[in-house]
Amino acid sequence: MPVVGNEMGSEAQIRFLKAKLRVMQEELNRLTHECNRKDDENSSLNTKVKELEDDFSRLHRTTNIQQTQIAKHKSLAEESNRKCEGLLQQVTALQKEIEALKRTQKQAATNHGATEVRLNRALEEAERYKMELNKIKHNSKEAATQEQQKMELLKAENKKLEKQKTELMAGFKKQLQLIDILKRQKVMQAIHLPPLEFQLATMIAIYAGKHQFFQSF
Repeated sequence: MPVVGNEMGSEAQIRFLKAKLRVMQEELNRLTHECNRKDDENSSLNTKVKELEDDFSRLHRTTNIQQTQIAKHKSLAEESNRKCEGLLQQVTALQKEIEALKRTQKQAATNHGATEVRLNRALEEAERYKMELNKIKHNSKEAATQEQQKMELLKAENKKLEKQKTELMAGFKKQLQLIDILKRQKVMQAIHLPPLEFQLATMIAIYAGKHQFFQSF
């Protein structure tokens, strides 16, 4: 009887160990599956991290390019602003010259109307372009192409204003020449002509000078 009892105890122990082994095998399989799942998640996370790093690098490069463009356009805007300020100073100086000519050319005051219109138009255009420059500086981050076009327009307008200044100065010089001619005629005719003929000759000279002055514009 004791031998049979020992054999039954061994079989029960074997069944217990087999059951325990089965449980351990199932736990091992579960842990293996969990590890594989974690590995897949880690691989997916690594892929996402790599994508995020690539996006960050791309955004960083884009930001550097935009900052370089902003600095470039800011420099262009500042340079154009300096040119505009210089142009305004030239216009102011030209206005002072015109005022001085007005004081010395009272007999030709009626001829300055067209000149003043041109000057006022030039001042209005200069002020408008100054406002455009301020707008360009404010919007330089978003309108790089438009700013470049406006820079070209400003250059063309600067050349136009320089040409207008040259034309104005040429007209003023012709007026001065006319005044000098009138003075010489006045002296010569005061010496040689009767009063009525002197007045007639003076009116003809003034008319001819006016005609020549307006043709210069």
